[in-house]
Amino acid sequence: MYVPPQFASTDPSHASELIRSYPFASLISVDDKGLPYITPLPLHLLEEEGRWLLLGHCARPNPHWRYLQARPQAVVSFMGPQAYMSPSVYPDLARVPTWSYLTVQCTVQARLIEHFDDKDRLLKHLIHEHDPAYAQQWRGLGEDFQHKMMAGMVAFELEVLDWQCKLKLNQHRPESHQALYSTYAAGTADQRVLADWMVRLGLVGAIREEA
Repeated sequence: MYVPPQFASTDPSHASELIRSYPFASLISVDDKGLPYITPLPLHLLEEEGRWLLLGHCARPNPHWRYLQARPQAVVSFMGPQAYMSPSVYPDLARVPTWSYLTVQCTVQARLIEHFDDKDRLLKHLIHEHDPAYAQQWRGLGEDFQHKMMAGMVAFELEVLDWQCKLKLNQHRPESHQALYSTYAAGTADQRVLADWMVRLGLVGAIREEA
């Protein structure tokens, strides 16, 4: 991923927060023809013993798990909030539009999970994160149903080997920050989140104090 220095964050709390807040990711592998193969799916971030693991699964008919088995290294991309940025935020006219966004890209090493108990532990993490109330319903469906459902999927752990976090909020153009913040703070849900990140990164701290 292209990350100009002004947009790069090396703070792991930024990356982990974005992953947890926007867990629906793109898993990117190389297929048997040498082309990118992409599966959109939710992933759960597990931090243990200094490692980051991304937990997920795909349908058994999806060939992606076979590509992970043959070529375990892959890329995972998480897209956070994003919004158009109008050139009207600049005090001068010689400017062009752009786009603001927050994203995390991870290089991962895959390990397939086939044992029922291991799949069950993985699903507990996913259910707890997205729908805790469903846990009781899932248990009530019985082992026969659970085994049938789990046989139709392939679960995996993706160990994060490296990550990049890009926070593109026009940091290098301070003359735009006040107008950009005001626009985003009054805008869509994504724009409001971007406005909050501008405050968090210290781009417009004084503005929030005056509001």
